[in-house]
Amino acid sequence: MAQDIGSSRGSRTSKVHAVVDEHGRPPRFIITGGQVYDDKVLADLLDGPGSPLAVVPTKINVKIQIPHDTNLYKMRNIVERFFCTMKDMRRPATRFEELSQNFLAMVHIFAIRMWIN
Repeated sequence: MAQDIGSSRGSRTSKVHAVVDEHGRPPRFIITGGQVYDDKVLADLLDGPGSPLAVVPTKINVKIQIPHDTNLYKMRNIVERFFCTMKDMRRPATRFEELSQNFLAMVHIFAIRMWIN
């Protein structure tokens, strides 16, 4: 049974991919091995209403500029604050749980705390 633990240069790692609303509350998240890029789980995360938007602007020297939503770009810190808050909770931050389902349960508990506060 896969435990969503991947390899990195330093050690074995896991990654939490999350979607947050405008208040920083997570309606959906996925746990993968640490070596899995965000684009591999993007379709599963965004499997809901609306279409994905480019939030980060392309570099100035790129020939084909991809339009981005400047208002969403200003709000990108909401996602960063979500992950910083999750790192304050010791169990998910250090992944004490060896089983993937237990780790996912700890992330669910964290999400519940975010929704009720």
